[in-house]
Amino acid sequence: MNITSEGPLKSRLCHENEKIKCSILKYQLFTNKNKIIMAQQKMTLALFSGSVDKLTAAGVILSGAAADDMDVDIYVLLMGARAFKKENIEEKGTLAELPHLQDEFFASLERLKVNTWIQFFKDAKELTNVKIHICGLAGKIWGGEKLEDFNELADDICGIGEYITSAQEADVHLFI
Repeated sequence: MNITSEGPLKSRLCHENEKIKCSILKYQLFTNKNKIIMAQQKMTLALFSGSVDKLTAAGVILSGAAADDMDVDIYVLLMGARAFKKENIEEKGTLAELPHLQDEFFASLERLKVNTWIQFFKDAKELTNVKIHICGLAGKIWGGEKLEDFNELADDICGIGEYITSAQEADVHLFI
């Protein structure tokens, strides 16, 4: 999808991520037999946590990657897989850090009109190549053995070897 044209989704992402540089189309140059090849940067994100504070942080980072038109592979591991289960999609969630400030955190998100983590992920998938992979073991731990057990954001179920390979090949690798 070409995101160089102005639109409400691009404007909203740029506005919500003021500190993220919205330089669209950031490329790395590679040379191959005197020929220059343009390659999109790739981000691999391991999403271990299922807490709303870390899922929201992942959503903000994902929005920045989408604004830069990066290819993004997200590998949902252990606790993260629970958040992606269909029956948990409406849960408000808990905080991994400073749980005693949970009410203040949610009130601030609402006051600032910050997207939910799910909306950040949906918007990014509309803007760029984002694939969300559920770890097979993590899915089974939470009773999800088929793709249909997870929300519509999930693209497939895979083994940990795919995550390792993706992390090795990525320009940016994050673990949340």
